Amino acid sequence: MIKNLILDRPLAILDLETTGTDPKADRIVEISILKLMPGEQPDHRTRRVNPGIPIPAAATEIHGIGP
Repeated sequence: MIKNLILDRPLAILDLETTGTDPKADRIVEISILKLMPGEQPDHRTRRVNPGIPIPAAATEIHGIGP
């Protein structure tokens, strides 16, 4: 799908995996960035983050990241 995308300026796509859906209480567990530059290969980076709180089983069921 990305190979059919024609870009005339850079594009970054951000994906977060979290401990839940409440932005005030829940924390980031994983962050991924896909950077697309016109005429260049995609650059994809992912980093796991210690959320500092337990990861609920319901969140693990969704993203597969557990304690």
